[in-house]
Amino acid sequence: MKTLIKGFNTGLFLQLAIGPVFFFILNISINSNFYTVIFGVLAVTLVDYLYISLSILGIGKLLSTGKNKLLFTTISSLVLIIFGILSIKSGLATVNQSTGIATTTWTPLKSFVSCFVLTISSPLTIVFWSSIFSAKTIEFDLKKKELMYFGIGAGFATFIFMSVTMLILSLIKQSIPSLVIQVLNCLVGTLLIYYGVKRLITTIISFNKATIT
Repeated sequence: MKTLIKGFNTGLFLQLAIGPVFFFILNISINSNFYTVIFGVLAVTLVDYLYISLSILGIGKLLSTGKNKLLFTTISSLVLIIFGILSIKSGLATVNQSTGIATTTWTPLKSFVSCFVLTISSPLTIVFWSSIFSAKTIEFDLKKKELMYFGIGAGFATFIFMSVTMLILSLIKQSIPSLVIQVLNCLVGTLLIYYGVKRLITTIISFNKATIT
């Protein structure tokens, strides 16, 4: 039980490092309701648990090598850029004159699939979890079974943090003007593109340096 709590606390702390997936779910929450966005949160949690499991199995070492890292980073970067462009397009869409709400329509299925694709498109997350587990194994002297419980707690933190955050946003968003919502859509899209471009450039530079040396 203590190991589970340690994993949850670690996962909760890691959530403070807000990334592109969080901003994408934020965008869904702004343009839909809590019932719809929770499917996106479930998709992200599912992928996190998948990657956590693979990290425990040691798959991260295979993905951290030069060409593999470049390939997967390129794919994930392009996915981020595409989703960013779609988000900006949504922000620039014409507002329905009768309701004053942007024309973007989210469904539970669309929310789940979109978040699943966006999250799973970055398999280098396995490398991230592998490094976390390696450090915590040493810090807490975790055995294989304890590491599994630690991973369960860490993954559950993703669901709790995102669910609570999006619930709060869902409760207050009614007071947000439609123009602000459009601006937020464009802002989220810009951030996604930024993350994608930055990730790609950083990896290419690292790959070139490793190749030269």
